[in-house]
Amino acid sequence: MNGNDPFDFSDSEIERYARHLVLPEVGEQGQAKLRAARVLVVGAGGLGAPLLMYLAAAGVGTLGVIDDDVVDLSNLQRQIIHGTEDIGRPKVESAAAALQRINPEVTVEAHPLRLTADNALSLIAGYDLVADGSDNFATRYLVNDAAVLAGRTLVSAAIMRFDGQLSTFKPHAGEALPCYRCLFGDQPPRDPKMSCADVGVLGALPGTLGALQATEVVKELLGIGRSMAGRLLLYDALDAGFREVRAKRDPDCRVCGPRADIRELRAETYAPSRAAAE
Repeated sequence: MNGNDPFDFSDSEIERYARHLVLPEVGEQGQAKLRAARVLVVGAGGLGAPLLMYLAAAGVGTLGVIDDDVVDLSNLQRQIIHGTEDIGRPKVESAAAALQRINPEVTVEAHPLRLTADNALSLIAGYDLVADGSDNFATRYLVNDAAVLAGRTLVSAAIMRFDGQLSTFKPHAGEALPCYRCLFGDQPPRDPKMSCADVGVLGALPGTLGALQATEVVKELLGIGRSMAGRLLLYDALDAGFREVRAKRDPDCRVCGPRADIRELRAETYAPSRAAAE
């Protein structure tokens, strides 16, 4: 590849991305956009696994992944980016190795640490887009607030038991577009019984939501299709059904509203959290 020509694909890249290159909505220009893109994925667990794998396969040039956890045997029922031989290994290290096997053309930036109010803004500002696959409200609110302050698009998904939800948040792109706080209000009190470890999760469910999340990330990077911004997609695996809820900007939102009082990230705003995923 000639570094001075964004459309100068190597023979291996042309073959690898052949099914993208023949799509009029992608083509050489779109594939070059993907190659130039930088995406940060929060969590290398249930949602992060298919999300990272599909983004690497699609040719997103730089993938950052942040997670401070290690692979546990109980993760393997759904976190398909890891294998039995990875038990005890840092998840970002295991994920990076898997992504290099899928596509050695992709650069993986591993962040083996906890996402905090001290580092979230600088980390997210270093990428074009952030995708959240975390497993707790404190981290979801922290990611949202950092994304809003950094002016970055956030593609967010969540799962529990047999249910999942997905949306895109980019209030910087339009006055009517909401952020995560606009939909869900202030951060709810921490409930230790509201986690996948306590209530369970169907193993294939994060695959469904993670694949949808990867699709939305690619759409946002390419600027194609109808964005999920302003819409919340709800999935019921037991019913095999989807439904959509319209989402509006909250004029009283604390982070993206005209009278916002969250202008910087402070640790006391968020409950203790870690960037581990379902």
